[in-house]
Amino acid sequence: MKRWLLVLGLVAMTGHPLCARAQDAVSNKPEVTVLRPSANTLVYHADPNGHFTIAGSANGAPMRFLVDTGATLVVLTPSDARAAGIDPHDLVFDQVMRTANGTVPAAAMVLRELRVDSISLGEVRAAVIRKAPESVLGMSFLSRLKSFEMQRDRLTLYR
Repeated sequence: MKRWLLVLGLVAMTGHPLCARAQDAVSNKPEVTVLRPSANTLVYHADPNGHFTIAGSANGAPMRFLVDTGATLVVLTPSDARAAGIDPHDLVFDQVMRTANGTVPAAAMVLRELRVDSISLGEVRAAVIRKAPESVLGMSFLSRLKSFEMQRDRLTLYR
C-alpha cells in the first residue's frame, strides 16, 4: 500500500508547475530560470560549457550577458551600447581594463537601468570595450544584490 501511495504522489507532483519548471531546467536548454522560491530569488543553470549566459536589458534594450564575477564592471559591446541608446562614437576610450585577452581601452559610463528578469537596478557603472566579444554582467551589478551564489551548475541571484 505504501508503495502505491509513493508512486501516486510522484505522478501527482510531476503535474505541479514548480516540478515542470524544474524538469525543464534539467534538460539541456541554455539559460533557464529554474525556480523562483520567492519573488526576490532567481536561479539559473549553466550552459554545457559551464557558463551562465542570461537575458537582460540595459536602458530598456534587450541583450544577453555572460556572468563574470571576475569582471569589476558591466561591459557592453559597441552594438549592445548602440541598442541601449549610447553612441560608441561619442564615448571617450580613456580607461584601461585588464581582461583575459590582455589590456584594452574602455569607455566608462553609467547605465540608467540594468534589468535581469525581475531584478532592476538604476545607475549601474559600466564600460564599453570596442572589441568585446559579448556583453558581461560584472560586479558593478552583482555586488548591489542582496547576495548571489554559484554552486556547480547553478547561479542564484537574491534581490
